[in-house]
Amino acid sequence: MLENFWFNVEYGINHVLDINAYDHVLFLISLTVPYAFKDWKRVVLLVSMFTLGHTLSLILAAYGIVSFDAQLVEFLIPVTILVVAVYNVFTAGKGAQKERVGVLFFTTLFFGLIHGLGFAREFRMLLGDSDNKLVLLLEFALGIEISQIIIVFMVLFLGYLGQTIFRFSKRDWVMVISSVVIGLVIPMLLNSGFFK
Repeated sequence: MLENFWFNVEYGINHVLDINAYDHVLFLISLTVPYAFKDWKRVVLLVSMFTLGHTLSLILAAYGIVSFDAQLVEFLIPVTILVVAVYNVFTAGKGAQKERVGVLFFTTLFFGLIHGLGFAREFRMLLGDSDNKLVLLLEFALGIEISQIIIVFMVLFLGYLGQTIFRFSKRDWVMVISSVVIGLVIPMLLNSGFFK
């Protein structure tokens, strides 16, 4: 039983930290980069909203409640990353992340739903004929949450180093990191197959 639990949690962790599927990491970087360590509670709450959305879409897909066009989802995932990164560029240094908490949380939840749909097909194969779908989903979600918190704290720590040791202004830090994310996500958009 414990062995299964750890397998599912580890599967969730590896899903996020998979070097070949770095869309998840790029989204988390975009989400976290405008914040400082003192905002960690807000960031963890945001990330939890993302996990909730991700898990909800997996539940809906696992129980056959929703079906979707995989190609559209593969296109929408990089769009969500691009939206957050571009928003960061235009609001860098303006303290925009302090305002409109409700909009930010709702948007993050919605983007989590989209990202979850991107993984739903593979997850259904993992579930197979399991009777404990919900338990499996929750264990997987726990793994996702653990890995996301690791990434968030890494981004916050790098931001702290960049702004204290290397004397980046907060605005420049957000602009540079968000621009790098935009540069990485545009090829993902073009290769999504949506334009072919």
